[in-house]
Amino acid sequence: MKKKDITIYDIAQHLSLSSATVSRALQDHPSIKKQTKQKVLNKAKELGYRYNHFAGSLRKQQTNTIGFLVHELNSSFITSVLSGIEKITTAAGYNLLIAHSSENFEKEIANAENFFNQRVDGLIASLTFETENLNHFKPFNDKGIPLVFFDRVEENNDHNTSVIIDNYKCGYQATRHLIEQGCRRIAISTSSLKRNVYRERHRGYKDALHDNGLTYSEKLVIINDLSEKAATENANRILKMNPLPDGIFITHDFSAAICMQILIDHGINIPADIAVVGFNNDDISKLVQPRLTTINYPGKDLGEIAARNLIDQLNNKNLLQITNRIIVRSELIIRQSSLKKIT
Repeated sequence: MKKKDITIYDIAQHLSLSSATVSRALQDHPSIKKQTKQKVLNKAKELGYRYNHFAGSLRKQQTNTIGFLVHELNSSFITSVLSGIEKITTAAGYNLLIAHSSENFEKEIANAENFFNQRVDGLIASLTFETENLNHFKPFNDKGIPLVFFDRVEENNDHNTSVIIDNYKCGYQATRHLIEQGCRRIAISTSSLKRNVYRERHRGYKDALHDNGLTYSEKLVIINDLSEKAATENANRILKMNPLPDGIFITHDFSAAICMQILIDHGINIPADIAVVGFNNDDISKLVQPRLTTINYPGKDLGEIAARNLIDQLNNKNLLQITNRIIVRSELIIRQSSLKKIT
């Protein structure tokens, strides 16, 4: 049989105090003597009393919780973002509620509605590949609940802050590096161009080719998801290209690591035959051989910035102007996988 929860009335009865006195003592009210507070706290602990945070939060009109809504959790990058967010929110006294949408737009809508109904004080979100609009976030804006997007964002969103890197610049920089290494037939392996992240990296790749007198060819463009199965498929497609590319920009480190290993297993020398550049600077980029040249995407920094911006909005309810776009610094980290030319 389930044991009945201990209430403030039980504590009051044990100590011969009024329930109002017990309530104030538990809330550290200055009108209650220290000796009485300590008595109440000791008895509450002895009886196994649990404070009802939900009821308390309704009275205060805040829950001290922040929602974290992402497209997936099985990602080194997302884990690093979460680490940055947690550092800032914990220090500010907020708890995190986490949900992932599994790259499913309908699930994202349901998760957003659930967070709204749970009365989160604010929400930090990254969109799925399939997200068609931001209508499901409108209730947050209507209620003045702070909302910050990161990484995968809607570019024409003037209502909320977006924290991103310059994906176009990174795509351009990665491709230019391969060109500087002497590559002339450069392939790109990327993911859905529906989202700003991969669309902008692809645009940077395309413009870098053009600016350096190289022809853009759809035959050298591979678009797939980010799974291990997809990375294997991508590698097999590359092996069937005739002639083979002499450079590949793979916009995801995990995919790049799998692709490199398959190419090596088929007798391809990296970087002599095919130079490779990845993206994210995940831990795997330092473990594969040869070590992977990549774009450093500082997830922890991005998470800290997103969380700090959200909490600034929570602390300044009458903030007149919200920064629409925050661009976090990123850089190319050159390792052995791309160095055709020894410098």
